[in-house]
Amino acid sequence: MNRRTFLERTAAAGALLAPCVARAAAATRRLMTIDLCCGRIGVKASQREAIEYAHRYGFESVEPSGGELANMPADARDGVLADLKGKGLVWGAAALPVDFRGDDAAFRTGVERLNGIASALQRAGVTRIGTWLSPAHDELPFEANLERHAVRLRETARILGAHGLRLGLEYVGPKTSWAARKHPFVHTLAGVRKLIAAIGEKNVGVVLDSWHWYTAHETAADLATLTDADIVAVDLNDAPAGIPVDELVDGRRELPAATGVISVGAFLTALHRLGCTAPVRAEPFNAALREMPPASALAATAAAMKKAFALMEGGTG
Repeated sequence: MNRRTFLERTAAAGALLAPCVARAAAATRRLMTIDLCCGRIGVKASQREAIEYAHRYGFESVEPSGGELANMPADARDGVLADLKGKGLVWGAAALPVDFRGDDAAFRTGVERLNGIASALQRAGVTRIGTWLSPAHDELPFEANLERHAVRLRETARILGAHGLRLGLEYVGPKTSWAARKHPFVHTLAGVRKLIAAIGEKNVGVVLDSWHWYTAHETAADLATLTDADIVAVDLNDAPAGIPVDELVDGRRELPAATGVISVGAFLTALHRLGCTAPVRAEPFNAALREMPPASALAATAAAMKKAFALMEGGTG
């Protein structure tokens, strides 16, 4: 074999191997984004300010404000989108502006506003929106509450689906939350999947939270029953040390990987193995964090998120 033949064969072999190498790299590359939601860490910010904060502190996506985007003139919205793209960021998940938990009047008011907000989100390129479920009710037994939720959220999901938006539902896991009222409601992953089945719309999925996963006594095996298409957004939190799991109170959490009570590494690893593409944001409801100056809160949150992702197995980038 002369040198020319050797080089030709080596190049051909490399071309054959290249797709395999690319697939292997893609299999380990992290697809979840480290997401900034300013309000969840006690930082007040406009949409443009949130984008600037996300860029400055090393986040990869940012929460879109449906109300603010809906009220922007077209040129202002175009400027926001150009800024987002120019800073190498993408959108996370918006918050659902519909009160489906209360009376009919409040629900109808929210639904009537939803088309305009959903349209604005669609024009901005947003594809994800989420909300949380109250885990108990004073008057409605489980099945009656399930039916009311299914009817209201089906109508909501259809409006969102017409604008290319996926709706995520977050269950609330702590026993101190669902046992505090007369009728427990959805407070586990299995429960929220039952509700999603009752809603019956293809654009409805789950908002996962390591806090609720832990307080619901769930494991990585529960997460393995999901696919990326099931997961709309992810919250990442830790729990205070020294408190039994069934005594944890929902409004007192810690930043991710702060105490190690919740295995955020195992949680993220399970999601990574699913090929999860969701935005992942901190929502610690932490009084000390909320009392910090904005720069300190943002820096602490960014550091905590990066520390948590460093615990994830098998992910790069």
